[in-house]
Amino acid sequence: MEKERNGTVAFVGLGMMGTPMAENVLRKFSVVAYDIARDKVDGMVKLGALAASSPAEAAAGAGIQICVVETTAQAESVILGAGGFIDTAQPGDLVICMATIDWLAVKRIHAVLAEKGIDFVDAPVAGMRDNGGAKAASLKCFIGGDVAAVERAKPVLSTMCSEIVHFGAVGCGTAIKLLNSMVLQANRIVVAEAFAAGVKAGLDPERMFDLFSRSYANSSALQYDAPRYLTRNFDGIRMGITIKDVDLQLAFGNALGMPMPMVTQGRQVYQMAKAMGFEFEDAAAIVKVYERWTGVEVRGTSQQISKQS
Repeated sequence: MEKERNGTVAFVGLGMMGTPMAENVLRKFSVVAYDIARDKVDGMVKLGALAASSPAEAAAGAGIQICVVETTAQAESVILGAGGFIDTAQPGDLVICMATIDWLAVKRIHAVLAEKGIDFVDAPVAGMRDNGGAKAASLKCFIGGDVAAVERAKPVLSTMCSEIVHFGAVGCGTAIKLLNSMVLQANRIVVAEAFAAGVKAGLDPERMFDLFSRSYANSSALQYDAPRYLTRNFDGIRMGITIKDVDLQLAFGNALGMPMPMVTQGRQVYQMAKAMGFEFEDAAAIVKVYERWTGVEVRGTSQQISKQS
């Protein structure tokens, strides 16, 4: 029975990213699944997973427990709250938090679990654009924890991730994830600003994209966002998630006692986008803020539309 439990994974959080991630785990491990949306759990059961009625019930039958939720409060509830992993997890179990959450909360969770002899790693992921990385099991995983716990986590993580990088102690995975996102999210504001300015000045945005792609202006933000401007496709990872991440970056800076002026300025632009009603569009829709300010629309030249009167 104990051997069976050690070969089983509890998976909590079956959202847009969690569902394909859990499906990939299920290809190699037995899975006990839980989500507040029962239809998500039912979908996993149809594929061969077992259903749980709470995170605690999921953890009772699994030696490895994974949490993939959206917010810090949700992660703390799933892992440490009433009916959470901690209620039924046993000494020697391993909890893997794959959510991007508050850096200090990661350390608090680790401390509580350690008192009960439960191992913990923080393992947030990147490469989730349009859900492609989650479905293809090609996510990049940034992991923090002691070497033994990390090595134990790797077989499960490798079912979801093509790259697993151990950055150090607990908290280091979250730290590098926040900084990686920070560079992208600050950069995409400059990309939007440049395209809006260029179109306002009479430049062809398709030619701008071509030139930027072949020069030192190139970046991941450019390659992801600019094609979306040109085709007006803003269906993807919603702006609200980006705002959450930026808030986590600011909290990280506060925890370090470090000012983050670029992140602070960027937060205001994202907040403007939210106030304008773009919260549920892909974060590339940040360009719409600049379009309102400039009175132009960044669109492929064959469909160029001016908003100027």
